[in-house]
Amino acid sequence: MGDQNKFLQVVKEGYSFKGESLKIGCAMLDGSVVSGADVMIPFKTLNRHGLIAGATGTGKTKTLQVLSEGFSYAGIPVVVMDIKGDFSGIAEAGAINDKIAERCKLLNIDFKPAAYPVELLTLSHQKGTRLRATVSEFGPVLLSKILGLNDTQESIVALIFKYCDDSKLPLLNLKDFIKTLQYISDEGKQELEKDYGKISTSSTGTILRKVIELQQQGADLFFGERSFEVDDLMRTSDDGRGIVSVVRVTDLQDRPKLFSTFMLQMLAELYATCPEEGDMDKPKLIMFIDEAHLIFQEASDALLQQIETIIKLIRSKGIGIYFCTQNPMDVPASVLAQLGLKIQHALRAFTANDRKTIRQTADNYPETEFYKTEDLITQLGIGEALVTILNEKGIPTPLVHCMMCPPGSRMDILTEAEIDAVAAKSKIAAKYNEEIDSRSAYEILTGKLEEAIKKSEERMPMPEPKTTREKTSKKDDSIFDKPIVKQMGRTATSVILRSLLGVLGLGGRRRKSIF
Repeated sequence: MGDQNKFLQVVKEGYSFKGESLKIGCAMLDGSVVSGADVMIPFKTLNRHGLIAGATGTGKTKTLQVLSEGFSYAGIPVVVMDIKGDFSGIAEAGAINDKIAERCKLLNIDFKPAAYPVELLTLSHQKGTRLRATVSEFGPVLLSKILGLNDTQESIVALIFKYCDDSKLPLLNLKDFIKTLQYISDEGKQELEKDYGKISTSSTGTILRKVIELQQQGADLFFGERSFEVDDLMRTSDDGRGIVSVVRVTDLQDRPKLFSTFMLQMLAELYATCPEEGDMDKPKLIMFIDEAHLIFQEASDALLQQIETIIKLIRSKGIGIYFCTQNPMDVPASVLAQLGLKIQHALRAFTANDRKTIRQTADNYPETEFYKTEDLITQLGIGEALVTILNEKGIPTPLVHCMMCPPGSRMDILTEAEIDAVAAKSKIAAKYNEEIDSRSAYEILTGKLEEAIKKSEERMPMPEPKTTREKTSKKDDSIFDKPIVKQMGRTATSVILRSLLGVLGLGGRRRKSIF
């Protein structure tokens, strides 16, 4: 039995902050809520990132919903990666029931049903505003990291970007990049090597295979026009609340490479675009990445290093990143060390590996005289969590067993009709869902090849009639037996075949961008 008075004093001292803060629940001791032991989160430290972890069905999504509501109400824009599709209910007001009423009484709060301003975003053809980025904006370094290229291959990718910049060949989507890669490996190889040096055909072949692998995960949906501007993630509604941008990525569960590609590009774009802010009273943007293991499970060492670097640096831009996952060990230790707020829901111990994970998880939390953390992690009820954060001085607050506040918005998904209504209210959908088909590298290089074919055909003389050829002396070889002309004929045939495949849709015709 813990000393309740001492516990209450520790919680009050550890969770009292200057400036605005958000109540997320009340601390518990020996399984009961301690009156007055409010657990608060200061807005000033939200850019120090965070983790929400726990087994399926323990209340992670509801915690994410409570945090998003509180941030939005305070005027902080929020971005949520909704990979399970169960977060959209934040756009509609919730309803009270006996369980919610009982919890609110224990937490000494009033239940206030409320809907929050929502923008639905999508990477595919789902309803909502389309998210895209051009290959040029992605850049050679980030593209190479995603493809997992070695130094030699990375230098070739940088060379391709340089060639396209110098030659005014816009790289908008992957078809443009592939077409350029094929061109410099064949017809344009001599032109490229003259100005930029020799390139290895085997290396370009490897790069091509890696790009095609990315395509097979649906990356064509992401690359193209019109590019999404990150400023549109930082909007507030007419009543001053932060807009909650729900990125609907339910169709990316089986395509982790595309998901990590999208996430890394968005983080890099936010970092590159936003100015340094220093210490702020509250952040400019909070981003929640649900099912975060999808980012890390297939990431190369180079990609992990890139993510770690951005997480370290982006806090100075006034942006907080929060990872949501079932197992906290899904997040690499180098990234986990950067996360100031930790909300740990229950974990289940079914196997020896599970028990090992629980011991490791318990070791990541501050020591406490009030709980046996390793045991408590398996005993937490639904909507309860272990909580610790960093205070204004960067010191972890005392670990508390917290009963979480219930969300005021709907704890369920929207209907199709409600999704239509939310999408119809969007102030940016018309801007990004407009179809654009700009002339880019694919069309320009295809035009070059067609022009080369036409010129070669004009230079090729008509064959002599058979009777004339029969009269020609064997000493006088036909022009068509000359090696140079034979090679010209083979090249022309090859080019014509590729052009024909392109017309049939097999040669990589560039899809229309709707950005």
